[in-house]
Amino acid sequence: MEKIGFIGIGIMGKPMALNLIEAGYDLVVMDIDKKAVKEVTAQGAKSAETAKAVAEQTDVIITMLPDSPDVEQAVLGPDGVAEGIKAGSLFIDMSTIAPATSQKIAEVLAKKDVQALDAPVSGGEVGAINGALSIMVGGPETAFERAMPLFEIMGKNIVLIGEAGAGQVTKASNQIIVGMTIQAVAEAMNLAKKAGVDIVRVREALLGGFAQSRILDLHGQRIIDNNYKPGFKVKLHRKDMNIALQTGRELSVPLPGSALVASQMDAILAKGDGELDHSALALFLSQLSGLE
Repeated sequence: MEKIGFIGIGIMGKPMALNLIEAGYDLVVMDIDKKAVKEVTAQGAKSAETAKAVAEQTDVIITMLPDSPDVEQAVLGPDGVAEGIKAGSLFIDMSTIAPATSQKIAEVLAKKDVQALDAPVSGGEVGAINGALSIMVGGPETAFERAMPLFEIMGKNIVLIGEAGAGQVTKASNQIIVGMTIQAVAEAMNLAKKAGVDIVRVREALLGGFAQSRILDLHGQRIIDNNYKPGFKVKLHRKDMNIALQTGRELSVPLPGSALVASQMDAILAKGDGELDHSALALFLSQLSGLE
């Protein structure tokens, strides 16, 4: 059984790492949040102080970090993965970052005889805890096959999309759909609430029709409960929307709906609410509607 390095023990990374430990894998973990590291080491993992040290001790290195600069620093920066990784190792980035960054990292690691996969995920904290994430993968098929035992512990819907960067393009597409669907659910629920209609029954009725969606199910309940404790933070989804918009600009693809959702996320961040769950789009629209 291969030894796993895991860099990034956040809202998503921690349950993913814990699921790997529960499945019997030996982990070496690293994060700037020492409390999170302590929680994972209490379950049997070892810790390391640098990404280089993680790579030196493991066969497969997984990163789960907030943004492109974080991944690039962890892999290509001083004391990074690239300085410690051994030939024949496998690198898997499960963060959501720019496709160009994934391609750059894959090119650098290939020169060290290391295969790389970009494997961003969808499913939020609940999916991470339950090992039910959707995993969209870019990279060589041989690397994908090697990673499958790990992916099957962390996810349920696992698809090899194409070459390096393809997973990130797919995740950008996912985040467009998620962001715009949250916007639609938020608008519908606020309209019903302002009209004086019972939104509990509205959600129940809509779940039985063509408007049914996982977002209406989960985030519709969040809106009813006024619960915006983060499963996936607004500030992170705003970062993802920026990746989508930048990719659209590079490819000359207009994304007007995405731009609208991103601008509302900007307003939420400006209010200081970026740490809330991305379903807080509903809270923002509720405030604009005079409901809060």
